[in-house]
Amino acid sequence: MPESVTPVSKLQAIQDFLAEHPDASPGAVAKALVAQGIQVSPDFVAMVQAAQEPPLIPEPKMPPTHLSFGEGKLFYTLYAALCSFANGKLNVVPGEFSDPEQFTSLPPEIRLKVRDALHAQPELIDQFVRDNPAQLPAEQLAIVAGWKHAVSGNFYVFRYLKQYTVFLTEQTPPKAYGVLALASPFEQVVGPHLPVLVKGVLLPINGRIIYDGLLFTYRISFGPGIRRSLNADFKRAKESYGIITSLPEGSTPPVVKKQAPRKKPAAGGGLTDAKAVMNTIVELTDAFCMQHLNGEYADLCRKLAAALARKRPSPLLRGSVASWAAGVVRTIGWVNFLHDPAQSPHLTLSSIDEAFGIAESTGAAKLKAIRTMFRIPQLDPKWSLPSRVANNPRVWMASVNGFIIDLRYAARELQVKAFENGLIPYIPADRGDDSDEDE
Repeated sequence: MPESVTPVSKLQAIQDFLAEHPDASPGAVAKALVAQGIQVSPDFVAMVQAAQEPPLIPEPKMPPTHLSFGEGKLFYTLYAALCSFANGKLNVVPGEFSDPEQFTSLPPEIRLKVRDALHAQPELIDQFVRDNPAQLPAEQLAIVAGWKHAVSGNFYVFRYLKQYTVFLTEQTPPKAYGVLALASPFEQVVGPHLPVLVKGVLLPINGRIIYDGLLFTYRISFGPGIRRSLNADFKRAKESYGIITSLPEGSTPPVVKKQAPRKKPAAGGGLTDAKAVMNTIVELTDAFCMQHLNGEYADLCRKLAAALARKRPSPLLRGSVASWAAGVVRTIGWVNFLHDPAQSPHLTLSSIDEAFGIAESTGAAKLKAIRTMFRIPQLDPKWSLPSRVANNPRVWMASVNGFIIDLRYAARELQVKAFENGLIPYIPADRGDDSDEDE
């Protein structure tokens, strides 16, 4: 019998057997066929099985700024299971969506609701890992457990680098995170022109940081002042923490502090008390403002001088009183566009230095130091002239349900709520058309 079986019949016999038993091992197939009088070896069966299997399609190769294709698929699977579990506990929206395709096919606003509810109660992550409703292996549960260290909030998508995209936190102190993209590059998600302000959640996975696939983008453009402020924040973040590329944040390397130079006594009698220096500065700024500017400038200069005196250690104890006085006036003038010829009053910033008897480079250095110290952008509501508050857009912009709106044109009920929370200086609706009048 074996001699009468040709190679073709052996092949056909193996194919027929595999059609009925697709999961059989080569050894099991060979043993069964030999029992039927068909002499085949396990190696030959394995060759036939390999020929029947479809060719493996290689995973798409992702750029270095992206999570790998396999890890991306794994992330969506795990995140969908976790969000479905959280939704089942919190009843945020109806239905289940443990399958990643089901989850990603949901409208973005529904996924955002579930995501925000999940991260508002991070203890659900511990419960998911403990209960393991998706029957995940230990290594995948470890990934999910790491999401307790998520970082959420508003970020500036600040810079595209070769290894990752830099997300800069909005709060103080600023921190910079190196974040990998998922399927789509960040240039497609947020656009090619940076910075862009977004709301999102950063998550760890296998020693890297990704976002969770959901970004709310604020369509706001930033002027040169804000860009300079963000550059200063990024520099400060790198100096303090480096660019953070894993969560939770590793131990921060010690910052080597340079030995502070010996403090020079302030000019004007060698004053060493910050309050006494402040009083001298205020005398100078009051005299200058009353002669060249107005009372509003004088009031804001006093306020800024007091803020400098309160810092510990106070920077007023280093350098001359005249240079700090010029820096204070320069800062308030810069915020309110004093150097713009269309403004009244109007002065060039260099003329301030000349009036205080210091070099222009010294005045510019003090302006930069104060701006960096207090993170002051142009049109900063805190340092704007009261008479210009009504026409300062930064005073009235607020996020409502994820959208940036101008509260001057919002419903009165919303204005009242914003006023009660200290977000705006007054209720525009109660002033009629006053807020729209030109100065």
